Amino acid sequence: MRKHTYALAAVLSTAALGLAVPASAAPATVGYTAKASTTDSTDAFFQAVLRSVAEKRAANPSSAAAVTVVYDASRAPTFSTQIARSTQIWNSAVSNVKLQSGSASSADFSYREGNDSRGSYASTDGHGSGYIFLDYAQNQQYDSTRVTAHETGHVLGLPDHYSGPCSELMSGGGPGPSCTNAQPNSAERSRVNQLWANGLAAAMDKALDKS
Repeated sequence: MRKHTYALAAVLSTAALGLAVPASAAPATVGYTAKASTTDSTDAFFQAVLRSVAEKRAANPSSAAAVTVVYDASRAPTFSTQIARSTQIWNSAVSNVKLQSGSASSADFSYREGNDSRGSYASTDGHGSGYIFLDYAQNQQYDSTRVTAHETGHVLGLPDHYSGPCSELMSGGGPGPSCTNAQPNSAERSRVNQLWANGLAAAMDKALDKS
């Protein structure tokens, strides 16, 4: 079976992220398996989702400790089971952010499915309209729940770490197709909780300044 790569492709918006990126700059990518040409752009997707959540929270203040990130899975019906399982995994693993299914109009990001030579990946335009694309062929080669949970980890702010063991979710395809672990380890869980505590506070300050 031919080997695929699933990647995080992020198109940075200079206005939204405040970064001086040339208009002709090509999308940066983070692959499920290591490639010399990849650039870690996980932060672009995380910041876009974070900003979307912060703006909604500023408009409708909540006293809840956990932040809710809404996703739309209507365009990935083949992977409904894997998406639901991935959501359950992350919601059980962390306390500062929770994933919740919702409509396209209210979603902070969405899931899509199809065939793509790049494999599975996540993409954002920098304005909160990001999505995770799940490639059919690659999800047959690699454990599909691990693929989905791994890509969702990028949404929550975690970068790839190819040299990690199978017990590390963000090691992605590093351990090979035989790895079926879809659970984040303690360090990954701690990092997501930290990101959604400190990162949200900063994003909220910006969102409230605009309101």
